[in-house]
Amino acid sequence: MTNGPAQKLVPPFNSDSALAKVRLAEDAWNSRDPDRVSMAYSEDSFWRNRAEIFQGREAIRAFLRRKWDKELDYRLVKEMWAYGDNRIAVRFQYEWHDDGGQWYRAYGNENWEFDDSGLMRRREASINDKPIAATDRRFHWPAPGPRPANHSGLIDSPV
Repeated sequence: MTNGPAQKLVPPFNSDSALAKVRLAEDAWNSRDPDRVSMAYSEDSFWRNRAEIFQGREAIRAFLRRKWDKELDYRLVKEMWAYGDNRIAVRFQYEWHDDGGQWYRAYGNENWEFDDSGLMRRREASINDKPIAATDRRFHWPAPGPRPANHSGLIDSPV
């Protein structure tokens, strides 16, 4: 059975279903809605995010609330790196500013593992932040909200 856009995106993934799963995740994160985002994860989902390690949907919601209280005007682009039967690897960039107006671009990679129902049971993220000038921003669509369909993906640049 193939996972089409109208079907629930469950393992085993193929190229199309893995790409669709990545875009759905990006759109959810760009909503900056912790309740919406957390529903993509299993009740006991395990997370490693930078130096934080935690488990469970409520811990995910609490983490996301803290994150978006700090990371203002957050905009994210994800790109599939690789996929397997029940795993997807992505790279991403996102931009945000702090309450003092300093902008940052975060660069990172995530490894995802899914249960049979398509919920993510494991997320491991490695992320680095780089201060940028507001004039160096790449992501300018209205936030919160999804990246427009005509907006380019990631830009390969050392800056």
